[in-house]
Amino acid sequence: MECESSALPALSPSELSRLTAHTFVAEVEYHEVIGSTNDRAKELAERGPIRLPVLVIAQRQTAGRGRGENRWWTGPGSLALSVLLDLRRFGVGTIHTPLVSLAAGIAVAEAVRACVPHFPLGLHWPNDVYLAGGKLAGILVESTAGGLHVLGIGINANNTAAQAPAELHSRVATLRDISGRYHDPAAILHRLLQGLETWLGRLGKMPHQVGRQANELCLQRGRLVCLRHLEGTAEGVCAGIAADGALVLQTRGGQQAFYAGSVVEMARGLENPGSDQAGSMKGKERGANPPDCGHGRLAPH
Repeated sequence: MECESSALPALSPSELSRLTAHTFVAEVEYHEVIGSTNDRAKELAERGPIRLPVLVIAQRQTAGRGRGENRWWTGPGSLALSVLLDLRRFGVGTIHTPLVSLAAGIAVAEAVRACVPHFPLGLHWPNDVYLAGGKLAGILVESTAGGLHVLGIGINANNTAAQAPAELHSRVATLRDISGRYHDPAAILHRLLQGLETWLGRLGKMPHQVGRQANELCLQRGRLVCLRHLEGTAEGVCAGIAADGALVLQTRGGQQAFYAGSVVEMARGLENPGSDQAGSMKGKERGANPPDCGHGRLAPH
């Protein structure tokens, strides 16, 4: 099925009503402009009681957030949304919480696939969706008081990279830029919410399916990457995503699995960490900036 075209990216009241009628969300709160949809969702959680799940959506954010200290750019025509929910209702326990961002990434990829059927689309562990070499979507999962969670998702839909800050022009991908046309935001949202319900349900019952599908969509496989984590940094060729959601790297010390961290891609291609070529490149990078794997200039995903 192809995406429907729309001259206007705004969502009408009737379209918002259909989201509650035909998806798993119980309430929808719509804003033309907001600071952060995640912050608003957390405010609703603190206010309680409230019918869950709640969808908070905005055409534009002025203070969108990514992981850590990162900021998320939201241009006119993009989709910024947060879903406040209780993961326990899906059977998702604490041990599987790290897989939630991957489940959401799979849902995003499936929701936009029909919009760009002929372009490479997949996941960058742990929380990004990439299209044709650029960042299409980012995911931020946060916990709230009372054991609830907020799934924040930003999708570059009908905005354009030309609207982004200059330093992001070459790193951003949007559905509009890649396909050359507008896309119906309501149709994308509908598929996304249906996909979230499906993949969160699978995460609760068969979590390995999420890891396996994420591995199928992994775009980092075969690339030499640097992972920054709490204990330092690790470098190696990405061997994919494990069934439990870990990023697997083939390092000089052997294959290692990582469950948290920020990835900076270092190079394309299937370099062998034990080869002279890879060793030479890594040595040069380390000499330039050892603590940051030589890539402090790149924004972590």
